[in-house]
Amino acid sequence: MKPIGQFLLATFFTVALMQSAQSEPEEQVSWREQYAYSVGMAAYPYTLPYLFNSQLRWMWTNLKRDPERFPYAAINHFYHAPKLTDASYRDGGGPNNDTVYSEAWIYVGDEPIIFTHPDMGDRNFSFHFTSYSSDLIDVVSQRATGADAGHFAMVPPGFEGELPAGVRRLEIATTPWILVLGRTMVDGKQDMPNVAALQQQLRLTPLSYWGKPVETLPASHDVWPPYKSKQDPLASWRTINRAMTENPPPGSEAALLNFLAQVHIGPGQDLDTLDDDSKRGLARAARDGHKMAIRARSDLPGGTTVNGWRRSPDATGSMGQAGLYFERGIMQSFKGISPNYPVEGRYFNRSKSAEGDLMDASQANYRLTFPAGKLPPVDAFWSITMYGPDANLVDNPIDRYSIGDRTAGLKFGADGSLTLYLQHESPGKGKESNWLPAPDGNFYVSIRTYRPREEITNGTWVPENIETVKK
Repeated sequence: MKPIGQFLLATFFTVALMQSAQSEPEEQVSWREQYAYSVGMAAYPYTLPYLFNSQLRWMWTNLKRDPERFPYAAINHFYHAPKLTDASYRDGGGPNNDTVYSEAWIYVGDEPIIFTHPDMGDRNFSFHFTSYSSDLIDVVSQRATGADAGHFAMVPPGFEGELPAGVRRLEIATTPWILVLGRTMVDGKQDMPNVAALQQQLRLTPLSYWGKPVETLPASHDVWPPYKSKQDPLASWRTINRAMTENPPPGSEAALLNFLAQVHIGPGQDLDTLDDDSKRGLARAARDGHKMAIRARSDLPGGTTVNGWRRSPDATGSMGQAGLYFERGIMQSFKGISPNYPVEGRYFNRSKSAEGDLMDASQANYRLTFPAGKLPPVDAFWSITMYGPDANLVDNPIDRYSIGDRTAGLKFGADGSLTLYLQHESPGKGKESNWLPAPDGNFYVSIRTYRPREEITNGTWVPENIETVKK
């Protein structure tokens, strides 16, 4: 069965189950309200990237905040993080603490945008071009395109013009609005000036401005703000509809869009012409869908679970193309914002203990041991990062947000094993070198393997289980 058919079948079962589980007297809830609620709940994960990206796009182009903590730049211009992400950043998305980000919202609806980077030497880096649906379009990286200085064009569909000499064409843009998310490795705070020098040489140039001075590039912040739910209970759906009209989903999703159109969700749909009962149902679905997404984000849907670790799916970066719309909305977009292709970075996530309970550092301590010779096999580097339930880094007294093969002073056992301590309180001075501080409550951790080797790709290497140590 095709992915759209599978999704529609699951949706119908969802509707039936929800109607059964939430049945109320007819005089209280009409069938139209209940049906709109059910379809809205099923639609929420599918449409979530359009809502979430609309919020991020507006904030990152119009909401000027502390530049050390929050992205802010004009359209077709980069924001460069001046330091590794820490707990002061609160926009979620599970940021890493291994690389500094360079982020830009670009618009290719009118003409190609050319991305330029300098010679990156032997430094690992990647710049993923992410569609509005959160599926990836292409990547420029040390692995994919090499470290030499280069120019790369993202072109709109139907573009038949000439590109300047020396400019390589990337895959055709699937939406006019695209998030470019760059990750450049930083080898500790002392390395940051070297990375900053590289960042300042990154460029995004509209084709019509190619060869012109950088100072002449337009710097527009003309982005519409998301509708406000405090003023309108249908605000989320209005934002989604407008974003999907502006960034149309592919034709392969036409059957799903026809289904959602019954309750006026999707590109070109008008919520104002919907009946009042259905509006009430959609308003409830917007509230409950958001709550569901937050819970699901902590439970990390998608992937294969081994030893309690959920390995990022092979379809990461292309979940929409694979018909995995729930995983695309929750894991790929709401949790990850812009994912890595698995060949660039494979993740192992977990929020539960070996006993199956949500890990809670207020109730227990946790240990992760890599036996001798069983460290993550990578061609670049690996790390483990600590997150709170909100997908943000965790404030802690030693300012350590991740731990890995580049952490100075790691202590190995006499047998060559490496034990890491995941807990809120210090494990003691003799073990603090191997301590990854946790919040005083629930948390999840992510092992990132950059440029993973075949043992990770084919699933023959997986992390060991986490040991629970009661307080």
